[in-house]
Parts: sequence; structure tokens; C-alpha cells
Amino acid sequence: MMKFPTRLLSLALLLFSALSVCAASRRTAPIRVACIGNSITYGYLLKDREREAYPAVLQQLLGSGYQVGNFGKSGATLLARGHRPYIQQEEYQKALDYRADIAVIHLGVNDTDPRNWPNYRDEFVPDYHRLIEALREANPRVRILIARTTPIGVEHPRFESGTRDWQDQIQKAIEQVAKGADVQLIDLHAPLYPYPHYLPDAVHPTAAGARIIAREVYGAITGDYGGLTLPEILSSGMVLQRRKPQVLEGRANALEYVSLTFGGSTYTTRAGKDGRWSIILPPQEAGGPYRISLEARSRSYQLDSVYIGEVWLCSGQSNMAMMLRETTDRDLADSAYDPELRVFDMKPAHTTDAVSWPISFLDSLNRLEYYRPTQWRGTTPEIARSTSAIAYQFARELRDSLHVPVGIIINAVGGAPTEAWIDRYTLEHEFPQILRHWRTNDFIMPWVRERAALNVKLQDTPLTRHPYAPTYLFDTGIRPLARFPIQGILWYQGESNAHNVEAHARLFPLLVMSWREVFGFNIPFYYVQLSSMNRPSWPHFRESQRRLMRSAEGLEMVVSSDHGMPNDVHPRDKRPIAHRLALLALHNEYGYSTLTHRSPWLKALYREGNKLILLFGGTEELKTSDGQELRGFELIGEDGLSYPMPPTKLRDARVIISIPRRISSQKLQIRYAWEPYTDANLVGHTGLPVSTFSIREGQLP
Repeated sequence: MMKFPTRLLSLALLLFSALSVCAASRRTAPIRVACIGNSITYGYLLKDREREAYPAVLQQLLGSGYQVGNFGKSGATLLARGHRPYIQQEEYQKALDYRADIAVIHLGVNDTDPRNWPNYRDEFVPDYHRLIEALREANPRVRILIARTTPIGVEHPRFESGTRDWQDQIQKAIEQVAKGADVQLIDLHAPLYPYPHYLPDAVHPTAAGARIIAREVYGAITGDYGGLTLPEILSSGMVLQRRKPQVLEGRANALEYVSLTFGGSTYTTRAGKDGRWSIILPPQEAGGPYRISLEARSRSYQLDSVYIGEVWLCSGQSNMAMMLRETTDRDLADSAYDPELRVFDMKPAHTTDAVSWPISFLDSLNRLEYYRPTQWRGTTPEIARSTSAIAYQFARELRDSLHVPVGIIINAVGGAPTEAWIDRYTLEHEFPQILRHWRTNDFIMPWVRERAALNVKLQDTPLTRHPYAPTYLFDTGIRPLARFPIQGILWYQGESNAHNVEAHARLFPLLVMSWREVFGFNIPFYYVQLSSMNRPSWPHFRESQRRLMRSAEGLEMVVSSDHGMPNDVHPRDKRPIAHRLALLALHNEYGYSTLTHRSPWLKALYREGNKLILLFGGTEELKTSDGQELRGFELIGEDGLSYPMPPTKLRDARVIISIPRRISSQKLQIRYAWEPYTDANLVGHTGLPVSTFSIREGQLP
């Protein structure tokens, strides 16, 4: 065996020891994370950016095993020919010298400036690739994550002149870069999007917003998203919609396997890098109770007493929220034992009564925590009494007719305006004016703004949220239900938008479109027309609601004006309204084709000699509801004045009006039930009332 001289042996041992120390040092040295970006990364406007900027919060979340560097530069652009290119800033060189093990890039917000994107948009993707390659040259083993940019709010001065649309284009370009450069994509837009109050200047997040960014980046780096979780709607006791694919989804840790066992079959999927997973069960026939088991390495769930049947969402404002115990049919609850009529009742933690809410609750509102935790429950007298009267009686009729399990989801909120229920993207692109400064916005009913001011009085700041704010109830009451299969929607709302008929005529179709994007584009949407009450704008509003109906598209209306009250916005007799909604559902969705399911509707107005003929559809004959003379019609001349109603006859499905000689040469207008509180009495052969309407000769119904 060859012998080394003692001196050489000592040197060899010393070298080995040094190499071992270096290797150990490399193993125990913190993982270097470089946060590259603009003022949002830097922490602009934060009171204590050294602690509150997202890289600082990320350091706290990651712990001592990581070393996070903040290389944000206010105003920086990704574009090399932008007004302040990041690659020309001192922070860029520092980021390269840092030789990060992990680099998180959030650039692109400032590229929406009109000096940048319109001129150099074609250079964005190549410039992004060059930045990524520079980081890889500095450390070939670097792991790179790039982010879809945080939101830019509607209050931004250039929002409609380009920023909104250019940001959408930049997001798509970032997604293209992630795919082409084979780097991980983080979505920093979606988590912050429901929190515009965390962007007080429409761009820069508050400390609460920075924490949201940090948590997303933490999850993307570590894969830790808190383990397997399910949305609240997926729970024991639920009813799943029969004959439709069931999309069950939630979150788990990144790339974690999730398995679901149901009916003797097991379905397995793997969560994405963002922790999101979904499993689609094939359509099922009605039945139950069943058990669904969900398992992952991090956690498991067992969902018991699951039924397959019919599921409807019941929403709107106080007339939908009104509980059975508050109505004339409260005694129905005494016999309400039905384990197969299931209720998922999303009740607000505080109703919007005329009180000031406690500060602790206002803090919850800002976190979008408005509804109480709930669960699916079979009906008992106690549960039925506290359930929406319309929803419960509608479901009871379905149970009696279909003999299958029925589930109703209720999320109605008293006083809520239409705009609170529409998603932000839709309003930003179709009606952005209603999003701006909503507490002083004339598109929003004064009563709505005044009630909100009273509720938040104890902490009334520009950042305080309220359920009546545009998009708020979509984010808290609809988004949590996304992709949960339902059969249809019942909607009773309008009282809080009746001040501006024209605005509501824009908003209501946006609401329907918004919800159909969530629940399916062909989903039936049945709404209740406002009843009678002494509020001056209501005839115009009821007529607008009538004209918004699109029966061929599954958008149907039921008339309620015959059950109104002169001085009470909350009629107590809800059974007729629930029955009319059930008639629509049974006829349109469940094959009860012989039912007269819809109020008679005006088909045509024409002249025959000295007579005006109103032709109605949906009925074999017209009659009066009380057997008395016909009431409710009004004749308007070209001068806009009302003339005494001439003799009128009912013949089959026609109303025949004799034209007075003195106005026979004029084009006339006919109005029906055109009073805020009306006793108009025209009905079809089954007693369903005719809607308020107004029509001129030559005008389509």
C-alpha cells in the first residue's frame, strides 16, 4: 500500500474537512428567495413596509430556512423600452447578484401605462423571456415563479381609457410566458379581486392585501395550502342534482392525490400546483341516503346522508328572505317533518335593520365573512319556521309532485340591490359607473346608501365594506356556490332598484348573465314581479320587469300585483307566489305539460273598425278575479291625457275596447294596472293574473 508523507496526509485531511464544512454549509444555508417587482413588491404606501410589504410577510411565513430579499422598484416596467425598465434599475443588478434559489416575479402593472403597452406590446413576451434567462444565467438551478398581476381597480383614472383592457391582455401574455419558459405561474389577481377595499388607490394593496399576496406566494413555493379542504356547500346531508354531472372540488396541498368513493366506485385525481382539484361524478338518478368518502394524505372527510334529487337556489331580498313563521301560512310548519326536503340556509350574521353594527362585525365584513356558517338540514317544524316561506312552499310542492329528494339553497338578504349580486368582472366591463364611490353614486338607491351608512356608522371609513356594495353579495353568497350543480334559480328582488327603472333594465340582464356563467348558461331563472304598493315608480318598474322576460330563454316571470299591500312592502301571503313559481318549474322542467303555468300574456294590439283588440296568449278565456266589472284599464291619447274608459268586453282570450269617436283618429295607448297599488282584476281561466302593461298602437308587446 502506498504511503503518503505525513505533511501531505495532514493537508489532505485539512482539505477534506474544509470541503465537508462547505457542503454542510450549503445544506444548512437558507434558501434565497428574490422578490422581483414594482411598487407593490416594494411596499409603497404601507406605513411600515419593512414589516408589511409582501416579501417581509413571506419571510415570516417561510421561517428561518429561507432568506427573502425585496428587490421591488416603484414604477418599474417589464418592458425594456417602457418608461422605467426594471432591467435598467439598481434593484435588477442586485437581484442578479443575489443568485436566488427561487425568484418570484411580479411585473406588468405599470406596463398598462399608455406610454408603454400601446407602443411596445409586441416586445412584452420577448422581454420577459430575457429577464428569466438573465436570472438563470446568474444561477442555473434557480426556480422561477411569475405572477398574473394584482388587480387595478375601477377608480384608476385610466381604467376605461385603456388600463382595464390592457391589463387583461398583459395577463394573457404572462400566461404565455409561463408556458413558453417552463416556469411556474402564480395567480395574484384572483385572490385580491374580491377585495377592492384593500386597494385604496386602485393599485397598491394595504397591509391586509399584502398578506393575501404573501400567502399565495408561500403556497406556490412550498405547496402547502393547508391540506384537503371542501367548500361549505359540500357537506353531510347535502342534496346533489340528479341527472347532471356532479363537479366536486376543493383545495389540497400541491400535487396531492385526492380520492373519492361513492356508490362502490372510486375516483382519483391530483391537485394542481395551485392546490386546486376537482372530480366529476357521472349523472345519477334520484335516491339516497348515500355516503361519500374523500381522502388525501393531508386529511380525509366522510359525508353522510347524501341524497340525489332536485336542487334550487332561492335568492333576492326581504320578500324571499321572509320566514314561514312571519307569514299567514305559518301553521304549515307544524307538519314539516321531511328528511328528504333539505335546506341549506345561508343566513346573514347581522340583518340590515336600522341599527349600527358592532365594530367586530364590520371587521368581518371587510374579510367577506357575512353569512353565518351553515349546513344542510332535513326539515322539521323548527327549521321550517325559520326558512324562507317562498322557498319552503316551492320545495314542498316539488316534493309532493315529483316524490324525489329536494334541496333548497337560500341566500336572500333584506334590502339588497341588484348590483350587489353581480360579479365584478361583468360590472367592470358592462357598467363600471356603478362601481365608483358607491356610497355617493346616484345609480344606487338613496335608501340603500343611507341604510349602509347607518349600519357601518361605528367604523365608517372609505375601506369599510357593506353587503349592499356592488359585487359584495356575489363574492360572499354566489362565488362559494360556484360549480355546485343546481336545477334552477328563484329570484324575488327589485324593491331596492325601483328608483331607477332604466338602470335596473341594464343591471338585471347582467345579473342573469353573471349567474348563468356560474351555474350553467341554460339554467332556468324564474323571478317575481314587484307586487302592488303605494310607491310612485312601481308601475313603470313592473312594466320594465315584464319586458325583461324571455320565456324562450328560460327567463320567466310570475305576477304578484294581486297580493300586494298598500303600505307594506312585505305581503304576508306567500303561498300563491310559491305556487306560481312551482307551476313554472313543473311545466318547464318536469314534464307537467298540461298545467297552465304562466299568467296570460299580451300577444298583440290591433284595430278592427272602431274597436281596439287586445289578444292574449296562455289562456283559453279571460275573466275577472272577483266576478265584478273589469277594472284597471286606461286609455291615453296622443296628447298624453287619460280619457274615460269606454265600454269593454271580454271574449275568449281577447279584450275588446270601443274607441270614443273624438279620439278615433289618434294612435292610442292602453295601460293596465298602472297604479302603484292596483285592484286590477283581469285573470286567465285558471285565475293567474295579467301583468301590469303599457302599449301603444304599432308597438310590440
